Amino acid sequence: MVSTPNLLAFAAMSLVVIAIPGPSVLFVVGRALAHGRRTALATVLGNLLGCYALVLAVALGLGTLVQGSATVFTAVKLAGAAYLIHLGVQAYRHRDGLRAAMTVSAGEKRSDLRTVLDGLLVGVTNPKGLVFFAAVLPQFVNHDVGSVPLQMMVLGLVPAVIGLLCDTLWGLGASAARAWLADSDRRLSTIGGAGGVALIGLGITAAASSRH
Repeated sequence: MVSTPNLLAFAAMSLVVIAIPGPSVLFVVGRALAHGRRTALATVLGNLLGCYALVLAVALGLGTLVQGSATVFTAVKLAGAAYLIHLGVQAYRHRDGLRAAMTVSAGEKRSDLRTVLDGLLVGVTNPKGLVFFAAVLPQFVNHDVGSVPLQMMVLGLVPAVIGLLCDTLWGLGASAARAWLADSDRRLSTIGGAGGVALIGLGITAAASSRH
């Protein structure tokens, strides 16, 4: 299976890439500022699922298709960017209703599921993440021992766990800042608007990104 040196080397590279705030971090922070800790953590879970879906896609050979086809890559990129912008616009439009949103019952499972799906969709359409896994993950696989897809799936757990920890810390930190500033409706509205603008900016950045 996966050798310990390969596992540690891939973990080190993943940590460097994930530690630098990127699309998933900005998305989680934006949702945390707009809706609070519960939504942030559900978004982190969705991002985790989306991240590992990309690992599975690469392991099954779909990553090569996306990386090698400019048309498919552009379609994935624009789909993710459009959804980010949509979420940002909605957050900005409803920024004055955040006080009511904070009092919504914590038992709304449907809302949580929708949030997880939001995070999953954004994570799985992140072109930079897909390119990272398609270009880097295969380099740490030992082709001599076989079971290449399984090796990729095992290795893919490493960045998934690192991302889960890092994104959770970012989400909790942003949620704490939101709670501290939320003693004023005006401030809360400003925070919600800022989260929406951040998501819109992230969507525009994603749309303008390239594979290089």
